[in-house]
Amino acid sequence: MKGKKIIALCGFFSMVIAGCKQPVIHFHLETDRPCQTMTYFGASDAWSMQFIGLWPEEKQNQIADWLFSTDNDANGQPKGIGLSLWRFNVGAGSAEQGDDSQIASPWMRAECFLQPDGTYNWSKQQGQRNFLKLAKERGVDKFLAFLNSPPVYYTQNGLATNTGRGGTANLKPDCYEKYVRFLADVVQGVEQHDGIKFNYICPFNEPDGHWNWVGPKQEGCPATNREIARTVRLLSREFVNRNIDTQILVSESSDYRCMFRTHETDWQRGYQIQAFFCPDSVDTYLGDTPNVPRLMLGHSYWTTTPLSELRNIRSQLRDTLDKHDVDFWQTETCIMGNDEEIGGGNGFDHTMKTALYVARIIHHDIVYARAESWQWWRAIGGDYKDVWIREYTTDDNFLDGRVEDSKLMWALGNYSRFIRPGAVRLSVSAFDQTNTFIPDGDTDQQGLMCSAYKNVDGTYVMVVINYANEEKEFSIDKEKVGNAQWQVYRTSDKEGENLLPVEKVKSGKTVQIPARSIITLQSY
Repeated sequence: MKGKKIIALCGFFSMVIAGCKQPVIHFHLETDRPCQTMTYFGASDAWSMQFIGLWPEEKQNQIADWLFSTDNDANGQPKGIGLSLWRFNVGAGSAEQGDDSQIASPWMRAECFLQPDGTYNWSKQQGQRNFLKLAKERGVDKFLAFLNSPPVYYTQNGLATNTGRGGTANLKPDCYEKYVRFLADVVQGVEQHDGIKFNYICPFNEPDGHWNWVGPKQEGCPATNREIARTVRLLSREFVNRNIDTQILVSESSDYRCMFRTHETDWQRGYQIQAFFCPDSVDTYLGDTPNVPRLMLGHSYWTTTPLSELRNIRSQLRDTLDKHDVDFWQTETCIMGNDEEIGGGNGFDHTMKTALYVARIIHHDIVYARAESWQWWRAIGGDYKDVWIREYTTDDNFLDGRVEDSKLMWALGNYSRFIRPGAVRLSVSAFDQTNTFIPDGDTDQQGLMCSAYKNVDGTYVMVVINYANEEKEFSIDKEKVGNAQWQVYRTSDKEGENLLPVEKVKSGKTVQIPARSIITLQSY
């Protein structure tokens, strides 16, 4: 089309199959077809930071550099993955209950600022609060507070873990007002004592959990849409009365399918987009509620296999979001037991196997669900695929130990380090050697997956995942981008290749993408 502004990336991907060369593919980054505006990449402090944040200072700093730093070393290699949001778990008081909490692992218990007499102890959750400060020191200025359970003093069973009730809230009927006052007190108290402003708060986490939160494993509380709406309206009123501008978010769904229909639950905890943002849902509509953005939060669990569903579920989610004019953040995921391709969640994996699997999820969440924010579950923890950093405690009180990073962490860095808040994702179109359009040619789930962005400073970023076992290559068409220069960063199983700057290229030069690797190209 005449006058159309297109940055064209011509990808020459070669692969020998039965002696035949794979056809040439041309990728067009279309600057006049912007998609969503990206906000933040992040992770949570649950549950390990309560201990890690009390470790020796030099070890805390190393972990904080890995997670938050946007600095480079003398060779131009990033020191960290540059997270732009940090998610803080507000505890419900299971730690103070100890074994009586019915939560077996001390690592999964959490302290509460609130005390039995109704006063507050602002020395609680000190390790987590230390990491709030470490994040802020490294440039993070957006913080999200979330709760797995109301304080134990307000729950029906006196516990922070659920014991049934058919998926209804573990909150005493006469404690809703007390709960929202507690939330407002926490927002104001942490800012007063630590200088950290919670920009966002979510009063329920995974209220639609398939498991109904039954079982003494961790803090958790289900809730119906009506119970969520009641709480959010009361919290909004409390924030307005106190002149608090923190945004209230809903609803951290445990499964995308519960956001636009039902899945292993009934209608009271399903159809969440419609319930909260369709005006016809009189009992639960939040679209005109102060401090509540037109935004839904959901978790990417349980929807990654089979591969056909990885795309289809996200496309269905996006269709419903668009129908009701609602934005979307993916705020939590890790590897669970249904991820057969990589053997489920057991066992920490520092290799590219899990890293590539998760990178494919990130790509689909951003491209098909059009997530504006993408966040991981736990930043650090034990021998499970729910963490980026593996801790090995050497102290009986969990107050010292050593840590190990992973390719999984650095894989996210291909996005978080270079795609900065405010970046606009650009549509990518694919054409073959005859200039015939290839539907969804930017996403080969077993091969190359690419997405592109324009930062607010004018730089372009392209992330390319090579899931295949063969090396591939592409070149940037010189005629379309002129003499643009690109820095190439690579993450692979090779030692030291963690966002390693491997080369600078000019437009028109062929770029090699090794098998089972991720690269980022950043213009400069």
